[in-house]
Amino acid sequence: MSLAPAHVKKKAAKAVALPYWINEFSLIRPAVLTLVAALTVAITGVLLSQSKMRDAIDLAEHAQRNRDAAYSRYAQVDNEKRDIRNFQQRFVALRQRGLIGDERRLAWLDAIRQTQEQLKLPPLSYEIEPQQVVTLEAPLDLGEFQLRGSRMHLHMELLHELDLFNFFVNLRDNSYFAVQDCSIKRLGVVAGTPGASTLGADCTLNWITLNTAPKAPSLAVAAPKGKS
Repeated sequence: MSLAPAHVKKKAAKAVALPYWINEFSLIRPAVLTLVAALTVAITGVLLSQSKMRDAIDLAEHAQRNRDAAYSRYAQVDNEKRDIRNFQQRFVALRQRGLIGDERRLAWLDAIRQTQEQLKLPPLSYEIEPQQVVTLEAPLDLGEFQLRGSRMHLHMELLHELDLFNFFVNLRDNSYFAVQDCSIKRLGVVAGTPGASTLGADCTLNWITLNTAPKAPSLAVAAPKGKS
């Protein structure tokens, strides 16, 4: 049996020798594992905190948007309430005079009769056309209301020109209308005839009302019948 030289054994021993801290790692292994666990927990906590912070920021922005929208709605309602308080009396007055709401033809005819009696005018005649939607040259925002007019052709006899102006002034106190045109002609009456009408007037009036616009009727399309 041959023996290896001594210097060869020393070299082999030097080659397999490990650093001292690896041999002693078992002494600090619990501390290292504790450090790794602490770092893992810390990093996880930081990531969760950042995620929670982003969620909190998103929630705060959403709440701010809802708050702004609610404040905008509140401001709009407050403005509408203020407008109602400011214009309520005017609205009621316009409604009582017949401008707002359904047309009141009987009230118009009654106002004409009363004005005629007050001014002691001769009997008059009239014709009223069906109500139509009024189209304005300049667009006007009326909201949910629609401007409508009923055209009346009026023929009356007068003692003098001032009777026509007084007639319109008295009639305007009870209703809303626009005079479209008016023509006056002199009647062939013998001069000096007491109480005789000397003038004849033919006028076209447009009685104005404001009413809510009707909804467009829905079209019901029947399904085609199947062939038997």
